[in-house]
Amino acid sequence: MPVEEVEAETGRAVVKVQQRAKLPGFRPGKAPASIIRQHFAGDIRKQVLDSLIPKYLHNRFEAEDLKVVGQPEITDVHLEAGEPLRFKAEFEVVPQVELQDYKGLTVKYHDPEITDADVDKRIEELRHTKADFVNEDPRPLQDGDFAVLSLESLSPVEGPPVKNEEMTLEVGGGDTLEDFSEQLRGMSPGEEKEFDVHYPEDYGQAKLSGKTVRFRAQVKGVRRKELPEINDEFAQDLGDYRTVDELREAVRKSLFGQRQFEAQQEAKTQLVDKLVDLHDFPVPQAFVDTQIKNRMEQLIRAMAEQGKDVASLKLDWKKVKESQQDKAQREVKASMLLSRIAEREAIAPTRDEVDKEVERVARQQREPFAAVRLRFEKDGTLGRIASHIQTEKTLSFLFEHAGKTEE
Repeated sequence: MPVEEVEAETGRAVVKVQQRAKLPGFRPGKAPASIIRQHFAGDIRKQVLDSLIPKYLHNRFEAEDLKVVGQPEITDVHLEAGEPLRFKAEFEVVPQVELQDYKGLTVKYHDPEITDADVDKRIEELRHTKADFVNEDPRPLQDGDFAVLSLESLSPVEGPPVKNEEMTLEVGGGDTLEDFSEQLRGMSPGEEKEFDVHYPEDYGQAKLSGKTVRFRAQVKGVRRKELPEINDEFAQDLGDYRTVDELREAVRKSLFGQRQFEAQQEAKTQLVDKLVDLHDFPVPQAFVDTQIKNRMEQLIRAMAEQGKDVASLKLDWKKVKESQQDKAQREVKASMLLSRIAEREAIAPTRDEVDKEVERVARQQREPFAAVRLRFEKDGTLGRIASHIQTEKTLSFLFEHAGKTEE
């Protein structure tokens, strides 16, 4: 940087320091510049560098059309009176991505087939949602019965004890732990028992997962599930259907749409993997570090939602971060490629598409649309929504142009 510019900036820095400097024998702001330079050389130097380096770097970045990633590392700074300012800056840039033939990719895909058995199974599930529970005369519990009981944990558990004055468990049911079913079989209303229940490691509540808990249970009643008959009345009770045939057709279409979406998502994942494998270019580490940070935050949130005390977990976060390196790098690479394809193909979200998503969130949060949109605009969420829509549209574009094979 020219010596004239350095001296001018130094003079401005001296004036700023002079205005607030307090030195013995001088009123505030009245100390001579020579004394200010002598006593506050470090502050003045810092102000000059903080002002000039970013300014000149920005000018060079613009002049050379450099898309800089992250914060430049400044070294070899030379700042001496009467000499030009010199320094070195090392930084990462967004690489030039030379796109290969992304329209010629092939993926394994075929539209799903929905069988009568699939429809029957789904209707049976709907039938259970409309079931009535009928009280039985007192008798010993057996598989298929719904036990009405009071339950209380006796052994210590993290947080408040498990206690429920009236709950229902299906004896032998798929959602009932076998230890409960085994202990409840043969019990009758009015009977009370203490027993141990072992919870699997993957149990949904962190305070119970992997633990063996002693309970006191008292059976209060026996119920059985009474399922409705599958007829036109049943179909009409489920919605805007006149007959069972209309219900079956609606269920078939719903299952097809759901499975088609899942199959296409799997095919799009294959496309992204092939796209990444097809392109070899350096990925800025700053992008990778940000992606790893995002992944680790998601991991922490997921563990917290499961009730785990993240602070007490003895995890080697350095190793966790290292284990995420390759995956994060591929994710960044995929994101850069999809953005480049979207740019080339002029794929962009429309205002209506963005507003539709904002409207969905507004309804979910029961807030006015305008208020939610304004908040999203300020905090950057609107941009993230637009970016997500663009990515989905780009993936759909790639899927439409890809070759599909069943093998």
